Amino acid sequence: MSIEIQMLSSQDDNFWPDMEKLLAWESVSDEQVFNTVSEILSNVRIQGDSAVIEYTTRFDSLHVTDMSDLEMPATTLKTAYEGLPEDQKQALGIAVERIERYAQKQKMSSWEYTEDDGTILGQKVTPLDRAGLYVPGGKAAYPSSVLMNAIPAKVAGVKELIMVVPTPNGQVNDLVLAAAHLSGVDRVFTIGGAQAVAALAYGTETIPQVDKIVGPGNIYVATAKRMVFGAVGIDMVAGPSEILVVCDGKTDPDWIAMDLFSQAEHDEDAQSILVSPDADFLIKVKHSIDKLLEDMPRKGIIHASLSSRGALIHVQNLEQAIEVANYIAPEHLELSVEDATEVAKSIRHAGAIFMGRYTAEALGDYCAGPNHVLPTSRTARFSSPLGVYDFQKRSSLIGCSAQGASELGKVASVLAHGEGLTAHARSAEYRIK
Repeated sequence: MSIEIQMLSSQDDNFWPDMEKLLAWESVSDEQVFNTVSEILSNVRIQGDSAVIEYTTRFDSLHVTDMSDLEMPATTLKTAYEGLPEDQKQALGIAVERIERYAQKQKMSSWEYTEDDGTILGQKVTPLDRAGLYVPGGKAAYPSSVLMNAIPAKVAGVKELIMVVPTPNGQVNDLVLAAAHLSGVDRVFTIGGAQAVAALAYGTETIPQVDKIVGPGNIYVATAKRMVFGAVGIDMVAGPSEILVVCDGKTDPDWIAMDLFSQAEHDEDAQSILVSPDADFLIKVKHSIDKLLEDMPRKGIIHASLSSRGALIHVQNLEQAIEVANYIAPEHLELSVEDATEVAKSIRHAGAIFMGRYTAEALGDYCAGPNHVLPTSRTARFSSPLGVYDFQKRSSLIGCSAQGASELGKVASVLAHGEGLTAHARSAEYRIK
């Protein structure tokens, strides 16, 4: 099976406009999705548990009459873990240890200092009280996403982590439940879709309201997260998965082809791009793509992804490859080049940077340690990977001494009068000696 993948060259007159077209992605849901989600959010907010039961029965084909049927006991999570094959238990354990070790390095600390006049200034860091974790359910289940979302929350000190996971037709993924057990999830409800997001955002008689919702989902889930933002925090509204590989032509082309497949197999809208100054290498990778595709169980999805959104890009040199990479601001960036750690210093925009020929992006998805929840659709220009800091918040500390209040009051008075805010000025002036 041959793939007609787009070929671009930086020497073409229309290169940058063509790049813009290649990267274009409209993440906003259509009007029908928006209206459906809006109705679901409204009904759950007003009716609570009864609406959650109704939608779960309708969309997941689960015949339940009481919310107790939708909460999974902690013993079920433990049993799921204990029933796993030993190799899966070991792999989960290693992943948990590595993700937690990395997360511990991210914890923000409170601090303060005292000025000469006795005024105290500082920052107090506190965790969120409660967070909600959305996990896709059924066959499309990702235990790695449970670990990546739950472990940073727990390291941050979140008191209660509520997980929602749909189980259409009663399908349960034991790896997902085992991951929830190992990462310290407190409560699990077998609900999904926009109704699950609504329940977490607004709370029901049974499901407590959370402070922030994290985790991936389909277009209905993404739309719901966008619409409840403000009532609660969200991690991000993510687009399709992306990988950009910058290669100097000296890596095995089969390795690079498979790295491109690793994101293309997610779904038809995923984007895989290779940039290289070696035109012959691009052709070799194209041959590897055609050769290796036949053995891929998800070859139909890979074919659709690479055909519609994939690209092989020829540039003049490595410096231009870096320029292209910074423009794309990819979710995942592989630097399959010599001295990748030095090259990485020139990268300004990327969700995660994988340095060197041996660092496959897939390692970051599961067990390297850094989080795999990353900014997509060029949002790495202004946003960052999910981390412990997303589950912590900062409060400013200000404690003026009498002398400090007097001196600062003079400054505040001038500025407040300049803004025409007399009460502000007089409030400060009362403290002036």
